[in-house]
Amino acid sequence: MGKTSIFDRKNGANLRFYLLSTLLLSPAFRVLLASVLKPLDDTRMYGKLGRTLAERADWQIHVAGRLAPTPANGPTNLHTHTLLAGSRLSFARLRAQWVYWRLLSRLQPDLVVVHAPELLPLTLLWQRLGQGRRFLYDVRENYALNVTTQHVYSGLTRRGLAAGLRWVERLAARNAAAIILAERSYAAELPFLPVLPADRVVVLENKYQPAPDELQPVRNQPLLKPGEPLRLLYSGTISHLNGVFAAIDFTQRLRQHWPQAHLTIIGFCQRPDQLRQLQQAVTAAKGAVTLIGGAALIPHSRIVAEIQRSHLGLLPYQKHDSTWRCMPTKLYEYMAQGLPALIPPNALWQQLVEQHGAGMVVGFEPTADLADFSRQLPTTSFYPNGIPAEALWQSEALKLWSLLDAIR
Repeated sequence: MGKTSIFDRKNGANLRFYLLSTLLLSPAFRVLLASVLKPLDDTRMYGKLGRTLAERADWQIHVAGRLAPTPANGPTNLHTHTLLAGSRLSFARLRAQWVYWRLLSRLQPDLVVVHAPELLPLTLLWQRLGQGRRFLYDVRENYALNVTTQHVYSGLTRRGLAAGLRWVERLAARNAAAIILAERSYAAELPFLPVLPADRVVVLENKYQPAPDELQPVRNQPLLKPGEPLRLLYSGTISHLNGVFAAIDFTQRLRQHWPQAHLTIIGFCQRPDQLRQLQQAVTAAKGAVTLIGGAALIPHSRIVAEIQRSHLGLLPYQKHDSTWRCMPTKLYEYMAQGLPALIPPNALWQQLVEQHGAGMVVGFEPTADLADFSRQLPTTSFYPNGIPAEALWQSEALKLWSLLDAIR
């Protein structure tokens, strides 16, 4: 066996060093999830997609959105970046576009998940300027339908904005690696989807993803008695369309039969005019209603805590084209925590609730008689088979991984 020269040993050491350094310094697969108005701790962007993707230790996940406290105990490979620190109607919202572009340039992500249509134009430009750049478009709402039916805008502004949204979404659909839908109903509603192959469209519903340190609840809902306190809950986005004023009216009328009924409203209200109206209504309720948040974003952990201490969750949505065919996120949240839900007569929601004994159908309109409801409630048991797995995010996480593995 021949001698190994100093030169050979040196070259071998250099080669080993090179291979080791290449392994250690090779860039991780980088994913950027971005929205302007959704907070950094958004339950879908951060809590569901972000945490799911961070399960792969060799991936680096970046979440960009509206300023909010970063959730505790986040994965070490899940990072946050603020795009918007001001209000949605401020100059800071326009500046968020520049911040987003700089973030794209600095991170050079391998994949971008766009959670807001206003970020699509820059995302398309970023894709055009580089080779192999891919993005997913997460359709969280039927945005053009919202603009045309919710009367936030008027006249030419409404028609122009709706047309612009449809145009940029159609362009995005042609260039995206895939489209994610937050609701099954969008598959029939969105006009740009039929041009896409079926394997490029996947539905990821807003089911409940427990926090890392959250224990699965085992709630045996006790039968309630009319003389006892009855804690009602309205959580999430606060708006007239989502039924916040109907919830207050329902509580006031229920107190005629159940004097100890009390409503807690927790969430964020985007419209200042509706927030002022809500604050006046809470004051007029004279102690029957408590408002948590309203003008400020509320950490989701605080909302979960209120769900866990409540007896009934209210879903008093107004019948409207933009919401009536969608499955409310809060319904999955209530089911995952074993909280009985009170829903209006919506066939889609009613099927899910009745399947799992997860609540009751009630009339939220002012003319509804709540005497029968008050008599039925003490004798009604809920969730006879425990917490339904159908309410949990795990099934959607599997679909997400299947999609990503197919497009990589």
